[in-house]
Amino acid sequence: MSEKTPVDFWFDPLCPWAWMTSRWVLEVEKVRDIEVRWHLMSLAVLNEDKLDELDEWYRELLTTKAWGPVRVVIAAQEEHGTEVLGDLYTAIGTRFHNRGAGPEKEAVAAALEEVGLPASLMDHWDDTPYEEQLRASHKEGIEKVGQDVGTPIIAVPGPDGEQIAFFGPVVTPAPKGEEAARLWDGTLAVASVPGFYEIKRTRTKGPDFSNL
Repeated sequence: MSEKTPVDFWFDPLCPWAWMTSRWVLEVEKVRDIEVRWHLMSLAVLNEDKLDELDEWYRELLTTKAWGPVRVVIAAQEEHGTEVLGDLYTAIGTRFHNRGAGPEKEAVAAALEEVGLPASLMDHWDDTPYEEQLRASHKEGIEKVGQDVGTPIIAVPGPDGEQIAFFGPVVTPAPKGEEAARLWDGTLAVASVPGFYEIKRTRTKGPDFSNL
């Protein structure tokens, strides 16, 4: 059997777009020979120098809701290994986005319990000694695509062995089966073109942000 192609995926558990894309990538993992490797990034870090340029609702979200979850997740990574990130992200994201709990402490605490991680990780909610590691993980992802994007970021080996990285794709609902595979193949095709810059269209309906 051939070795699986590594797919590096940067996420912030707060982001509903990253959540939908992550569910798509897990569908792709079933039908293409890839292995997803999870990494943490932070919308709070990304926007900390431009808060005064943001809409009030988004500025409040970033300053009051965005830091706690990523602090807990980076602590889980540093204390229990990167292998816990996939299951923890699924447990947190299911509560935040599918069940409408939003980015609350109770939801993260319940997710830790579900995946068998210690409740003491919640001690990092308001402050963590792992902020440097969080920022390093964020920087690793964002430097692959530039500061003008958000989450998620995906990076894969290109035809010449060099990594190809891109923001997105933004998709809702997450496609399944062969539809997921077609989107994957198409995304890799356009991203592998050296001069490719952006493809975009306007949609009338996106994910529901009301629970955030």
